[in-house]
Amino acid sequence: MDTAAIYAHFAESQALNGGSPIYQDWARGVAADPEVCALLDGLPEPKRQPNLLFAAARLVGAPSDGWASVRPWLLAAWPDVERTMRTHATQTNEPRRCATLLPTLAAIDGPIALIEVGASAGLCLYPDRYSYVYTAPDGARTRLDPAGGPSEVLLPCAIEGPVPTRMPEIVWRAGLDLNPLDVRDPADLAWLEALVWPEHTDRIETLRAAARVVAAAPPRLVTGDLLEVLPDLVADAPADATVVVLHSAVLVYLTAADKAAFAATMADLRRARGAVWLSNEGWTVLPDVAARLPEGLSPQFILARDGEPVALTDPHGRSVRLL
Repeated sequence: MDTAAIYAHFAESQALNGGSPIYQDWARGVAADPEVCALLDGLPEPKRQPNLLFAAARLVGAPSDGWASVRPWLLAAWPDVERTMRTHATQTNEPRRCATLLPTLAAIDGPIALIEVGASAGLCLYPDRYSYVYTAPDGARTRLDPAGGPSEVLLPCAIEGPVPTRMPEIVWRAGLDLNPLDVRDPADLAWLEALVWPEHTDRIETLRAAARVVAAAPPRLVTGDLLEVLPDLVADAPADATVVVLHSAVLVYLTAADKAAFAATMADLRRARGAVWLSNEGWTVLPDVAARLPEGLSPQFILARDGEPVALTDPHGRSVRLL
């Protein structure tokens, strides 16, 4: 798919998913702009993606205006934007996804050693440190707090299916990423904020609160490739804990061959260590998982346990439908 088509597709997805009107306008503008597309084509292919361009532009100082105003700014600021795109990656760290993961995590008995692949800054490694309010289809609301009391991070989530009644018992946690971020570093935190779509101010407030929780007890974050580092990280986990390997919106960046290799690695870890694999990915990312869904469903994200779908989730953690 050429660059213009990528941006046209992104604009369409923003319209379908109720995403960012600003980004939809920018993406349409880029798709129809040969000069800007030519600048993007000078970057390595993985660096041409819309979320990376738009977040980099905002980090550099792009106005939150329409494309007609942003275009001349972008052309003038292109050297700085390009430099930012080359040195950064899309590492959206959405703590609200913990609300969609918690019911499945809470169903695992006993102590858990939680490992997140593509952990970014590790905000999703702390589902037991956040508070939740689940709203059922009939309007009934259930609140769940950590054992130590209410958290400053309160995650609202619409739920269809059984509401969790307990927190998972997470006794050890670690993450791996090609470029881990540190929420105690103002530059890293600024990048995380830039990755949040401009209209989603509520997500910014949640991210900042989660960053304070994580900064108080930073997780172990390992730099490396998931196919190379994960087995060693699993080996470091406590022997008496169930290892849960989690990832969310990560495998979309892998080639088909690497996704197959990762699935094979998880199969090996299940046999050798009893590891549980929780994948939370777009429905086109893992075709074998999507093929196991009941007919008639049109999910955005599929949460699967060991390759079997267990829930449909909103990409930003707003809702979960347990299957």
